[in-house]
Amino acid sequence: MIKFETLNELCLMITCQGGGDYVFTKAGAFIGGECFGGKNYKFTKVMLGPEQNAGRAILGQIARRFTGENLPLMKVEFDGDSVTYYANNQQHVVVYHLENGETISVESENILAFTRDCKYGVRFIGQGIISQKGVATSTLTGMGPEAYVAVLVDGNPLVISNVANGSTLEADPDAVVCWIGADPSIKMDVSWRNFIGQSSGESYMFEWGSHSYATVIIQPMERTSGVDVSMDGNLSGSRPSTQRRIY
Repeated sequence: MIKFETLNELCLMITCQGGGDYVFTKAGAFIGGECFGGKNYKFTKVMLGPEQNAGRAILGQIARRFTGENLPLMKVEFDGDSVTYYANNQQHVVVYHLENGETISVESENILAFTRDCKYGVRFIGQGIISQKGVATSTLTGMGPEAYVAVLVDGNPLVISNVANGSTLEADPDAVVCWIGADPSIKMDVSWRNFIGQSSGESYMFEWGSHSYATVIIQPMERTSGVDVSMDGNLSGSRPSTQRRIY
């Protein structure tokens, strides 16, 4: 049995009971562990991706390279009772337990860990956006009772939702960490002011209308604009100093 918990806001604690299980985590995120007896967990670099067979793994790697959804992972295998701890650059950690069939859309650089009961994929949600994110997103779908996901947030997370009241939500794509529910539409605000240097700096937004129900996690630090087209693992989990832009 696997369980994810947030510890001291900045750390993920994974409890395994009984062994014979595994999880995927951001490569290099392990910071400590406790075993009942000798060490009973091991780490393996994931060469292609978390997909369950070689064919899907190769296709998934191609999709990630094309979209910039980089995902450097390691596989942690457990062979007995243990508690292990994971973190990344003092970022805040948010844990979510997915219901069966429920999907979380999350930026790949914000993925800290997920269990094998989560099915990984990449989905296009827009095109033509000059942004570090906003063209494609990674998805994790609950496929069993232990579908846990841990995501990373720069600063204390802000959670907004229109599930209860049907309100309209807007968020800067460079600040969105993840959402559960409907995909957003992309709203552009381009006028003559943009061409004379009077842009507000908020020229495009993710928007969830009153009938597009979602819960969204936002971080108080925006990513640097520009589409990252690097190979898997090159810039993920950090802020690139230079950016390539796709126009």
